Amino acid sequence: MIRGRFAPSPSGRMHLGNVMSALLAWLSAKSAGGEIVLRIEDIDPDRSREAYALQIMEDFRFLGLNWDDGPHWQSRRTDIYEEILAELAQKGMTYPCYCSRAELHATQAPHASDGVFVYSGHCRDLTQPQRDELAKTRRPALRIRVPDETVGYEDICRGPQAQDLARECGDFILRRSDGAFAYQLAVVVDDAMMGVTQVVRGSDLISSTPRQIWLHRLLGYEPPQFAHVPLLLAPDGRRLSKRERDLDMGALREKYTAEEIIGRLAYLTGVIDRMEAVSAAELVQTFTWDRVKKTDIFVPDDLF
Repeated sequence: MIRGRFAPSPSGRMHLGNVMSALLAWLSAKSAGGEIVLRIEDIDPDRSREAYALQIMEDFRFLGLNWDDGPHWQSRRTDIYEEILAELAQKGMTYPCYCSRAELHATQAPHASDGVFVYSGHCRDLTQPQRDELAKTRRPALRIRVPDETVGYEDICRGPQAQDLARECGDFILRRSDGAFAYQLAVVVDDAMMGVTQVVRGSDLISSTPRQIWLHRLLGYEPPQFAHVPLLLAPDGRRLSKRERDLDMGALREKYTAEEIIGRLAYLTGVIDRMEAVSAAELVQTFTWDRVKKTDIFVPDDLF
């Protein structure tokens, strides 16, 4: 049975791109007789607000996107993440990193294909006296040692994917210097413990997937399937974002019914071949990934 998930970050109102990912996740699970888990990814205390989480849940209900389990709150699961970190430390898999943001950008070169900085390993082999000296003035982040290994998988939407962890990712952070647990750790632990078998999310997260698959396996978990769906772009090529309030649910609900929003999204993504008002439940019987567009989608000015 497919067990998908909604995993919103409560840092603002959902925008159309968030809704599109949620709709496709819901349709993929429900069309196969599966379930959806709702998890609130409020692991970042500086950006997360409970009021946003409650609004997101209300927006899901308005759209007819129900869930079968949850909500689960990451902020209430920190003891679990701490236990996993302790296990990794005991195995010698982690080490403290004292590099500042400025130092990271000064000593690392971005990966040519996407501009993402790859950690140089500067703090990987520091001696204990060196670490003790740095600890006098800096709080360290905690990184995990990655092997010189290529991790590949078959993306439901994007096809074959692969990444050389050492060269294209580098040792990545599991806990930030301010003590907050990193997304990479929390999402892997939660997906495994909540029985998630399929992850549907935006293609902007595709580069993080190989390291998450590797971490799943390192911790003895079976990785889920992944589907990285197209991003929605404004007519000028900008990605839709919460920050700029582009087509967020507040604005959409003032103008459209739930069925009109769902129908326009389904048409935009290729799920249906003509624009019409339709409920999410009505799309379940005919949904197939073969119809979903594979490249980023421009949202015409006259569509919303």
